[in-house]
Amino acid sequence: MINVGIIGSGFIGPAHIEALRRLGFVQVVALCDGSLEQAQEKAQALNIPHAYGNVEELLAHPDLHVVHNCTPNHLHAQINRQILRAGKHVFSEKPLCMTPDEARELVELAEQAGVVHGVSFVYRQFAMVRQAQSMMREGSVGRLFASHGSYLQDWMLLETDYNWRVDAALGGASRAVADIGSHWCDTVQFVTGRRIVEVMADLSIVWPTRKANVAGNQTFTQDDSAVFEDKAVATEDFGSVLFRFDDGSKGSFSVSQVSAGRKNRLSFEINGSEKSVAWDQEVPQQLWIGHRAQANQTLSDDPGLMNRDAADSAHFPGGHIEGWPDAFKNMMAQFYRAVQTGFMPEKPLFATFHDGANVMYIIDAIVKSHQRQHWVSVAR
Repeated sequence: MINVGIIGSGFIGPAHIEALRRLGFVQVVALCDGSLEQAQEKAQALNIPHAYGNVEELLAHPDLHVVHNCTPNHLHAQINRQILRAGKHVFSEKPLCMTPDEARELVELAEQAGVVHGVSFVYRQFAMVRQAQSMMREGSVGRLFASHGSYLQDWMLLETDYNWRVDAALGGASRAVADIGSHWCDTVQFVTGRRIVEVMADLSIVWPTRKANVAGNQTFTQDDSAVFEDKAVATEDFGSVLFRFDDGSKGSFSVSQVSAGRKNRLSFEINGSEKSVAWDQEVPQQLWIGHRAQANQTLSDDPGLMNRDAADSAHFPGGHIEGWPDAFKNMMAQFYRAVQTGFMPEKPLFATFHDGANVMYIIDAIVKSHQRQHWVSVAR
């Protein structure tokens, strides 16, 4: 049995725990939060036997094999450093850190530690995304022409929508691009097998001042009786990005946290010389396949209809609903198969610290492109 510790129990921590418990060979033995009292309360609610009020104590827990970093963005780099220096396998929420320099440091530390390292880019683990990636790899889509799409949400639509992510000191210099555009970039790079190497970005703040609940509030909640204070906003609500892949093909994407009615819509389309493929996370079990000289197709995530190398990402017969929690389980299964061996796979299907760093470099280039209003190369 693999023993796991979780650091952070907000929105995403319980999602990690639920996915891990579905694997069957992993047990969550310890939880760490901002205070011992808070950790004990959460540990009891989540049926975790041990609770800690600081990271050092959790890392000293006996026979602990893996640690998940589920904290807010500004804590990622330091806690990832601590986990790596303790010699534990590490799975980090995205973003990996806050700056490109931190990303380079963490990749180097992970390599030196010789541990299995992963980053929570979950959308590459949906069955139909894996199918699209398989089709690209086998060549049936043809030569890559272009890629385009968007990631749209509405949870920051109102002036009274506020969250720690709005504060650049806590969330980073970018918000919509870093929070959700990062997922889009990782997913499309995974599907195409190409790297984004140049970007041209135009970002927008639709609420220069937001009204924050003085009592504080949880992500994705509303409080009709709240008292508000004005908070200046320095991070984007919306953005459009042109990009170039390393093979010369091109594309574009938009990100928004202020698109009314769009709850969590990551969508992409890949245009090749033979056909196109398109996927929408709000209709996750369908892959659209476009043709020039025959009727278009809609493929469902029936394992019997999928490419053999992608079929293991769909776990039930066709027509049975699978979604985000199942993709999350797929991600954890891929990571923990590597943990069982004790080594990083040669070509891991899960996102690694290298992938997390790559996305950090893209985000940095997007922010610089908007500031300078010209094309910027993505650093390596």
